[in-house]
Amino acid sequence: MLRFMPVGDSMTIGSAGEHTWRYRLWQHLCAEYGGPFTLVGPRETLHDQQTDAPTSYAYADPDFPRGHLAGWGEGWHHMAPLIGGAVRALRADVLLVSLGLIDLGFYTNAEQTADNVASFVAEARAANRRVRLVLLPVIPNIRAGADPDFAAQVTRFNELLAKAAADLDTPASPVLLATLPSAYDIHTDTYDGTHPNANGEHRIAEAFAEAMHQGWKLGGPYETRSPERGSGETVTRDIKCR
Repeated sequence: MLRFMPVGDSMTIGSAGEHTWRYRLWQHLCAEYGGPFTLVGPRETLHDQQTDAPTSYAYADPDFPRGHLAGWGEGWHHMAPLIGGAVRALRADVLLVSLGLIDLGFYTNAEQTADNVASFVAEARAANRRVRLVLLPVIPNIRAGADPDFAAQVTRFNELLAKAAADLDTPASPVLLATLPSAYDIHTDTYDGTHPNANGEHRIAEAFAEAMHQGWKLGGPYETRSPERGSGETVTRDIKCR
C-alpha cells in the first residue's frame, strides 16, 4: 500500500463545499496507478469559513481518503515541527507539499523559508529514511500581482526551493520539484485570486501527477480536460477506486 500525504496551507485543506485538489489527484491515481494506495494524514477536515475553524466535513464528494496535514494559515514554519510525527504515525511513503505563501506573507523571508524546507525534509527522513517528496513552488496569487516586493520574495524563494530540491535529492529519499501549473490564471483558476476553484484544483493535482509520472514513472499523464460549456469549470469523468 503506497501512502501519499498531502501537506499544505489553505489551498490544500480547502473550504466547506469544495472537492480540493487532493480529491482530484486521488481520482487521477485511481485511474492511472496500478497498485494499492491511499491518502493519509492526521487531519481530515475542511476549513469552515463561517466559523474560521477547520471543523467541516462538507466535501463536495466525501467518498475518498480525506487524510492530510494542511491548515489555513500554516506554512513550512508550522509544518516542519509536525512532519516527523505525522510520517512516523501514518507510515507515509510520499509527501506532496504545497507551502510557502503563508511563510513569505507573515513569518519568514525567502532565505529563512528555505531553511525551514531543509528542516522539514530532515524531520521527515528521521521518521522514514526512504520517504519521497514532491515540492510545489509558490503558485501565482493576487498579492504577488499587486505587491512587487512580495512578488520578488516569491520568485527568490522558488529559486531557492529548486536548489533545495536538487541538493536534498538522494537515491534513497528522492525529492522532485513540481513544475508550476501550466497556464495558471488567478482570474479563471481561483475564486478570490489565491484559492483554487475547480479549474485550479485540477491544475494543482496535475502538477503533482505530472511530476511523479515524469520523475518516477508513477501513474500516468494527467488526463486533459476541456471546459464545460458556459460554466468556466473543467469537467472529468467520475472515477472510483475499486
